[in-house]
Amino acid sequence: MKKLVNDPAEVVSEMLQGFVLTNPGIALLDDGVVVRADHAALRLAGQVALVSGGGAGHEPAHAGYVGPGMLTAAVAGDVFTSPSVDAVLTAVRAVGGPGGVLLIVKNYTGDRLNFGLAAEIARTEGLDVEMIVVADDAALAADGNNAGRRGLAGTVLVHKIAGAAAEAGLPLAAVKQEAMKAAESIATMGVALSACTVPAAGKPGLELGADEIEWGLGIHGEPGVERGGIRPADEVIDTLLARLVADRGINAGDRVALLVNNLGGMPTMELGIIARRAVTFLAEQGITLERAWVGSFLTALEMAGCSLSLARVDDEMLTRLDAPTQTIAWPAAHVGRVAREIATPRQDQEIVAVSTIQLDESSSLWRAVEAVCVRLIAAEQELTDLDQLVGDGDLGLSLARGARAILNDKPQYDGTGGASVLRGIAGTVRRVVGGTSGPLYAAMILRISATLSAGEPWPVAFEAGVDAIAELGGARTGDRTMLDALIPAAAALRRGALADAVAAARVGTEETADILALRGRSSYLGDRVLGVVDPGARAVVIQLEAIHSALEPSPAQVSAIR
Repeated sequence: MKKLVNDPAEVVSEMLQGFVLTNPGIALLDDGVVVRADHAALRLAGQVALVSGGGAGHEPAHAGYVGPGMLTAAVAGDVFTSPSVDAVLTAVRAVGGPGGVLLIVKNYTGDRLNFGLAAEIARTEGLDVEMIVVADDAALAADGNNAGRRGLAGTVLVHKIAGAAAEAGLPLAAVKQEAMKAAESIATMGVALSACTVPAAGKPGLELGADEIEWGLGIHGEPGVERGGIRPADEVIDTLLARLVADRGINAGDRVALLVNNLGGMPTMELGIIARRAVTFLAEQGITLERAWVGSFLTALEMAGCSLSLARVDDEMLTRLDAPTQTIAWPAAHVGRVAREIATPRQDQEIVAVSTIQLDESSSLWRAVEAVCVRLIAAEQELTDLDQLVGDGDLGLSLARGARAILNDKPQYDGTGGASVLRGIAGTVRRVVGGTSGPLYAAMILRISATLSAGEPWPVAFEAGVDAIAELGGARTGDRTMLDALIPAAAALRRGALADAVAAARVGTEETADILALRGRSSYLGDRVLGVVDPGARAVVIQLEAIHSALEPSPAQVSAIR
């Protein structure tokens, strides 16, 4: 890996600081949240706030679209990792006011879960929050046997249209309607000539031969739906546009807007060649090209490749696309003055009641928690390597980060009882662990805590926690997820001992090697996942083994944890 970075763990923070230092129209809050510097005035004026975001690595998205005429706030997670629920909440609380908040979310499981849970929490606090999900990936069938169409570069056009509607003073319902109309009109498909390297991973997420290209890939460096030989640029563009035209049912005489997007490492020369053929192809089909933009809009780090987005448009949408905007990334004039310091607007701090009862570090619960944390930190590379084979390689990093945070937050946990400690741990997990894992583990721990508080024993509470994951994530046994280990483990714990649960989890995990994924990013890889166990299920085994090891010396302690 050859990158101009300092500490791989600090790339997102340092990048956002650089954006803010050179753009006085935006400000940086905690948790990777970038807001319009005038967001407080907008909130008082009752203007609808737009919040979007996702994992970093897609720059200039999403912070690059914060400004008049587009987003009010953007939330950046770690590279290719969804931001945490708490980070999204920080953004919503900062910009949410009488006009309400619209969340614009790309269709990835982690993004939907984290933004969705944040919206639910914000509503309980009295904020009017709506959410739309953009799924413009034309490479995948709309009713395919996978986790659904992904959100790609077409999301930027949704930002532009919704942003103009909000700037025009429309109410939340109308802004949401225009955003949904835009999202439904757009189709996107990409092609890659090379892979990209996540700084923390240190090696490419996929390998392409010198004469190979990857069709229909997402924006996280994961493999696409098909691999083939390199072809002339015109043939590649014709193939992509034919797919987009068919997907949206576009015919001769229809009006469209085109976005030619650099995935990160495509030279400007080649973008010009792509744009030339795209314009020519549409003209040959009798399709009226009303607007076109060429540049880097939503990238995948340094990946050499491009995506094309095609949107059917009408006069109303063109008015929104032509509306003035002042952001870093949208092709328009923007302020070039240099800020002398990072402007950090004041934000109301959440008041948290802290118990004076200290946690009992010798308790069976804490010994089990500590053992899990130590084991997850040690297993970071193992889980990273495994996840790179079938996903985007962030699982080991995410779980190790969460484990370190739990150990660090130990003095803050309410030691009144096991349920109280678990509530504190759930808060740490949801704040620190992004992607899909964060909200799922947080939901599980919260449900366990609530069940224990109701007087139920550990086996019942553990099974309830597993049910919470199934309900929130929508998966079940056989979908090749962590539930393939958790569900049999919970059943075994109800019938017998902790050792039985560990054994059942191991068997369930091994069986995932023969299952085609139906949930998560692995669902896009088809039979490429066969022969490799699910990383999430493997992580469950690691944790259960750690608990068993910590409690096995004393039968009384084993009984207590059960």
